[in-house]
Amino acid sequence: MPHPYWPLFDLVVRTPRLTLRYVDDALAVELATLAAAGVHDPDTMPFAMPWTDVPSPELGPNALRFYWRTRADTAPESWNVLFAVLEGDNVVGSTSIGADGFAVVRTFETGSWLGRRFQGRGLGTEMRVATLHLGFLGLDALEARTGAFQDNQASLGVTRKLGYEPNGVTVHDRRGIRDHINRFRMSRQHFLENVRRDDVEIDGDAAVREQLGITVSDIRCSE
Repeated sequence: MPHPYWPLFDLVVRTPRLTLRYVDDALAVELATLAAAGVHDPDTMPFAMPWTDVPSPELGPNALRFYWRTRADTAPESWNVLFAVLEGDNVVGSTSIGADGFAVVRTFETGSWLGRRFQGRGLGTEMRVATLHLGFLGLDALEARTGAFQDNQASLGVTRKLGYEPNGVTVHDRRGIRDHINRFRMSRQHFLENVRRDDVEIDGDAAVREQLGITVSDIRCSE
């Protein structure tokens, strides 16, 4: 039975390898446990928000607060939809899709991470493809954006593989050092011609569009 008040709980994206499920409280605990086991080499920081730079006992409660706060702040004007990524029954990481003023600008931002023991197997590309399908086909976006520090070769490798265009740089405080994040963009046309696949399924998107105040435009009719 569909959720009567929060359609995002029913939103699912499936590929032959992975399933993306909106983060409920049970999945939040699994993600926090996975993150506490390690996401990256502790000598570097791949995230603009250094959320992993806390002792393991604090990371779990911090993660739950983040998931709850993000859920509560969801509104048509601004939203950040968080997913647990599952390979079979195993939670392997997380991906997100967020936007401000999406109903007008039709641009979304993606972010993701994988538990260290699941890295290096091509799952990063698969979860990015799934997230792009949701943004472009499920939510009728015109443009996707992403970014990564210049030494985050795993993230940059996925971005280059999928054919994003460079889109400038932004300056960040990275553990007390001035550093740059390389920015990238992908157009709807590029997605449709070069990334879109026939084996990606989205369930529950119609109700989510209503929840987020997204009207289906004539873009969909022209595909």
